[in-house]
This record gives sequence, structure tokens and C-alpha cells, in this order.
Amino acid sequence: MALSRHDFGELIAPGRGRDLPVVLPTHFTYADPATVWLHLARPNAVWDALTEHPRCLLVVTGEIAYVRADWNSAPEADPALGVPTSDYATVQLECDVRIEDQPAAKAATLRRQLAHFEPDGARTPVSATENPDRRLLPGIRGLELTVTGVRAKFKFGDNKPVEQRERVATRFTQRESPGDLAVADRVLRRSDGCPISTK
Repeated sequence: MALSRHDFGELIAPGRGRDLPVVLPTHFTYADPATVWLHLARPNAVWDALTEHPRCLLVVTGEIAYVRADWNSAPEADPALGVPTSDYATVQLECDVRIEDQPAAKAATLRRQLAHFEPDGARTPVSATENPDRRLLPGIRGLELTVTGVRAKFKFGDNKPVEQRERVATRFTQRESPGDLAVADRVLRRSDGCPISTK
């Protein structure tokens, strides 16, 4: 799962002494190998938690599909005795957090995001000194996340016999539910020994 091809995840801010962390779905831009930028509205519950403890997880989930019980039985075994499971790819980025309130830095973050999400857009370059940007920037805060660790899990039936994995991949291509075709591709690629990138 190449993170450079992903731009949406869940930011999880534990804060300090909280019963539960603050969890915030968000778009972001990622620069290999270790920096993430995003912006959020100023009235947001996450700021208190990040001020208490400037650390977070950014969780990115890639391909995911449900594996039916009757698909997940060993070769020659009774399909009625199969066990349901899920195939998926997920990466958790452990990050140091820097909150950015300087207008020029916030404008730079917006320019990065616009270049990524709207490369052919009509929006003029964001400026910290020109109207209307100068009036709008106070309503947001920027975040720069420095990645300090990576936890990754790729679960595509690697512990199963190749015959069983290929059978499950075929079922995915026949069912064609959301995520099925992408997961089938991953299952088959891993069966061929193709490496999966976490970058």
C-alpha cells in the first residue's frame, strides 16, 4: 500500500487523561518519507487534545473486503466449516504534531493541498497577504505531522495455501462488491511474491 497514493485517513489524538481519544476523519497531503500536512477549522475538538499532548496516530486503510465463511475453508474441507474473516491493508503513522497558526505557513499548507486535490483547478494561489485569503486564514489552523514510526498490517491470507488464496480471489472477482477487485489483485500479487510498499 503506497501512502503517496492515499490522501484520507483518521487522525487520532489521545490528549492526556481523557476517557477516549479524539478521532477525526480528514484529508491530508503526504510527502515521502516522513511529513504530513493538513488544515482544520479553528472550532474543532481536536485542538485541545493536541495541545495537551502533541502526538497523534494517522490511520490509513487501503483495500478491504469481507471473506465469506464458505470461501475460507481449506482445500478439500467442508465449506460449511469455514471461518469468516476480512482481508485488508492498513498503516498507522505515529506522529509528532506541530500546530501552525502563522498565516504564511497556513497558506503554504493550503497551496500543497490544492496542488494535490485540484491540480487543474481555477483557484488562484493562496496568499497570506492578499484579500480574501487574509480574511479567511484566521478561520483555520494548520498541522504538520512528522512521522516517527509506522505500524502496518497487510492481511491477505498469506498463511493459507496458494490454492485457497486463488479460490478466494476468484470469488472476489465474481462478487464485485466494493473493494473486492482491489483485494483480489492484492491476494494474487502476494501469492506471486510481489512486495507491498508501506511508503
